[in-house]
Amino acid sequence: MPQDILKLPELSLVLLIGTSGAGKSTFAHRLFQPTEIVSSDRCRALVADDENNQAATPDAFALLHYLVGLRLKRGLLTVVDATNVQPEARKTLVQLARDYHVLPTAIILDVPDRVAEDRNRQRAERQHLGRHVVPQQRQQLRRSLKTLRQEGFRHIYHLRGPEEIDAVQAIVRDPLYNNRKQDTGPFDIIGDVHGCYHELVQLLTELGYVVEEELVTDARDLGVRVTAPAGRRALFLGDLVDRGPASPQVLRLVMGMVKDDVALCVPGNHDIKLLRYLNGKNVNENHGFAETVAQLTPESDTFKAQVRQFLDGLVSHYVLDGGKLVVAHAGMREEMQGRGSGAVRAFALFGETTGEIDEFGLPVRYNWAAEYRGRAMVVYGHTPVPAPEWLNNTIDIDTGCVFGGHLTALRYPERELVSVPAQQVYCEPVRPLGGVGSPLGASSQTESNEELVVNSQQLTAQQKNDDLLDIRDVTGKQIIQTRLLPSVTIREENAVAALEVMSRFALNPKWLLYLPPTMSPTETSALPDMLEHPAEAFDYFRRQGLERVVCEEKHMGSRVVVVLARNEDAARRRFGVVGEGPGKCYTRTGRNFFTNEALEEAFLTRLQEALTASGFWERFQTDWVCLDAELLPWSAKAQELIKTQYAAVAAAATAALPLAEAALAQAAGRGLDGVEALLARTSARRTAADHYADAYRRYCWPVESLADLRLAPFHLLATEGRTYFDKDHAWHMETLRAMCLADESLLRATPYRVVYLQDITDVEAATQWWLDLTASGGEGMVVKPYDFISTTKKGLIQPALKCRGREYLRIIYGPDYLLPGNLERLRERNVKSKRNLALREFTLGVEGLERFVAGQPLRAVHQCVFGVLALESEAVDPRL
Repeated sequence: MPQDILKLPELSLVLLIGTSGAGKSTFAHRLFQPTEIVSSDRCRALVADDENNQAATPDAFALLHYLVGLRLKRGLLTVVDATNVQPEARKTLVQLARDYHVLPTAIILDVPDRVAEDRNRQRAERQHLGRHVVPQQRQQLRRSLKTLRQEGFRHIYHLRGPEEIDAVQAIVRDPLYNNRKQDTGPFDIIGDVHGCYHELVQLLTELGYVVEEELVTDARDLGVRVTAPAGRRALFLGDLVDRGPASPQVLRLVMGMVKDDVALCVPGNHDIKLLRYLNGKNVNENHGFAETVAQLTPESDTFKAQVRQFLDGLVSHYVLDGGKLVVAHAGMREEMQGRGSGAVRAFALFGETTGEIDEFGLPVRYNWAAEYRGRAMVVYGHTPVPAPEWLNNTIDIDTGCVFGGHLTALRYPERELVSVPAQQVYCEPVRPLGGVGSPLGASSQTESNEELVVNSQQLTAQQKNDDLLDIRDVTGKQIIQTRLLPSVTIREENAVAALEVMSRFALNPKWLLYLPPTMSPTETSALPDMLEHPAEAFDYFRRQGLERVVCEEKHMGSRVVVVLARNEDAARRRFGVVGEGPGKCYTRTGRNFFTNEALEEAFLTRLQEALTASGFWERFQTDWVCLDAELLPWSAKAQELIKTQYAAVAAAATAALPLAEAALAQAAGRGLDGVEALLARTSARRTAADHYADAYRRYCWPVESLADLRLAPFHLLATEGRTYFDKDHAWHMETLRAMCLADESLLRATPYRVVYLQDITDVEAATQWWLDLTASGGEGMVVKPYDFISTTKKGLIQPALKCRGREYLRIIYGPDYLLPGNLERLRERNVKSKRNLALREFTLGVEGLERFVAGQPLRAVHQCVFGVLALESEAVDPRL
């Protein structure tokens, strides 16, 4: 009976096999998407402008193989529309499928020669085909039918005649066995058990599972029933058997959990060895296998058959939670995840070895995790370690229970580790584990992964791996995926400029968790003698649908980020830096703010003491913090800029303009025509120059010691285990105010107001506050959404708008900016580009800090930090 539906693996390389005129192209376009089809005729046309130019065939197939490779690399089902009747033509394509761990599928369109020849005669472009072509291709097709399976094709469909071909109405794409992306968890992932039944029961109990034993019946020869905590599921990483005292009991428990759908399981190499034994194969009884055989001997044949069936059905690895989580016994490289091949299964079971043997006679394993760059978290076991350590978003949780270590589970997505100690050493390890027996403490416990450091004097595996950053990660065009925006693009020319700054001037990259974003000004005010006014800021946020905003005094200082640990040991533990003190204070471009080491040390020590006195460390259960702040005075960092740029302008103006004004006054006294207007403008310019000098002098005072510095923090960005982007700005202000009260001689709490935008009285009061601030010499204020991150249906709202005072803007636009003609030109400024830049930099700042807190590798954090610095090179008016 003809098939109306063909089932294919969701990821496969489909070869249409048939003679010219068999209807392959028609079949392909009827049942597959046009983008999925790679046609030899189309490739011939692309390289020669003629799909029938046989002389172009080598180039056409080179292009075809290239396109197929690219699609398979990206994990896309691909259909090859060519005759494919010759083994040598199929060989390269099958090899591509192997290279990218994709299942090859053959669909044979087998039509009589007369049908094919009639179709070719009806096509003008096929008139060049000789009479011998179709019969020759049919002979090759017939010979191929006998070898396709041996060539590596896992799925073969043979459609005989036009009726069977036309009967196919749909292609169903079956998910691969390892595709469980729809399962989002939460999961409790359990490392290698190796027959340690009592420890497994204890661990499951610790995780909240209820284990009921000895429920053996004739109908249920499994003996254990486990009830999972609401919504959770266990996930075993294999190596259930060998070496330990109770492999059959472990199998009963895990098999029952899988049958009851409270657990998933992937196979370990020891489990597959047992499967081969149960299948009647000869296996070596080393590495604890003899003990498993002895333990299974008294078991019933029914149980052994159940074990065989269970192990035979295990899948090499699983891709879960939308692709965010991958579990495999020995790990899984990025290019293998979600793929199916013998190489994938081998890697999942054994990992990768270098081909060398160590001094203990064991294979030297290649550290694939050190080069892993995938977005999915990979949890694995296989190689026992003293304690689990995160490395490039991977973690090995085999902590050698059978060797006297611990049995460990990882809670997902919480990233919490739970462990129980082995009751005894069941098997002496061939290779010493270096601390097995006390990696997680002396008793059962739950800890965050950050506490699992083997030796407090050593760097973690991730920190060691982060010692060398790769320039290829930040050169060329970059497209950075973020949580707040779909992506942020960094152009190559901007990356080059950022690399210059980062490589020559920035401090140790391990301190650079975050670079603050630029900030857009308000739209231009229409009020006389005003370029910026709060009314435009309030109106912007009102148009976005916000009900309230926070207005904060804008300090005239240097924007700094402070990363500070409680002590140097905490700095080593969390940031991987040794001998650089407990923290850093750095500028918007990642440069160390302090050039005087003694002053830096005094500053950081005072800040540590203030945090301790305020109870900050205890309140937030942390030993480090990241703050966004202003460091006053402006002259502390900008002294040279003030001398060479601002003071020079003021000095020249105050020296020249009074003389010019006096000369013009004399000329006017003599009654010369046209002098009065020039005199008035010169007098106005002299007055403006005086105001200009007064404007920048307000923000300058000598800095000779720590007593001359003031730090005004306004964002608590992050502490151990979390960021604070979910807290509103009022919370940030009050939290930091409590810290500032602990040392008011160094710390300055930022004055602020919450403004309800529909309340006219509230808005007027905030406006008057701004007028009073700026009249008394203040720079102005920053208006922010009440929530740290605010969005609408249209997207992300500006995180802040700065509204600067009339006199302060002289520093930005020059002494004469308010004179007739100048202000009118400035009113034409366009803030659109600046606002776009501010949103992208804000997004990258949030993304980078969230990546750091989540324990991602430094290169992932620095992709965002570097991106902010690169965006600063975009052509945007720096005065905005």
